[in-house]
Amino acid sequence: MKRTLLSDSAFIERIEKSINTIVNTFENGGKVLFCGNGGSAADAQHLAAELSGRFRIDRKPLYAEALHVNTSYLTSVANDYSYDTVFERMVEAAGRKGDVLIAVSTSGNSINICKAVQKAESIGMHTIALTGESGGKLKEISDILLNVPSCDTPRIQEAHIMIGHIICEEVEKALFGNIQ
Repeated sequence: MKRTLLSDSAFIERIEKSINTIVNTFENGGKVLFCGNGGSAADAQHLAAELSGRFRIDRKPLYAEALHVNTSYLTSVANDYSYDTVFERMVEAAGRKGDVLIAVSTSGNSINICKAVQKAESIGMHTIALTGESGGKLKEISDILLNVPSCDTPRIQEAHIMIGHIICEEVEKALFGNIQ
């Protein structure tokens, strides 16, 4: 499946568009926010750490954050409002025009992820969705859809990390050079 994905020229173009969007955002002083549930939350946090810490080279940190890492916020908003709004509210608080939201959802149908993307769009943020084959509802509402050609959750998540690592490496190269 990974070979199929990486031999798909249209998919590669969407990865390149994602990289260019993220590079532009960082060059303009913006940030990249991530959201996901369960294993997708773990992937979102992993990729945010690769950008905010470092990926392959020692360089200055980039502003990237997974929206679920503040458990007090997450549980209070889920309790006081609804779990459906936890990411939407944080996008409203932290997102600015020109920032990027990367939404990770194997189904592409998670309500809280879709609401976050809709809020990001209303603010003027760029949206990138990492999904499974169908793209779900995120297919219609995201600027860039990176839909892995599989319906098998573990394979989708493996591909999401591969795609995320490609993006992180290329963003790092574009911003800081190819220092090893």
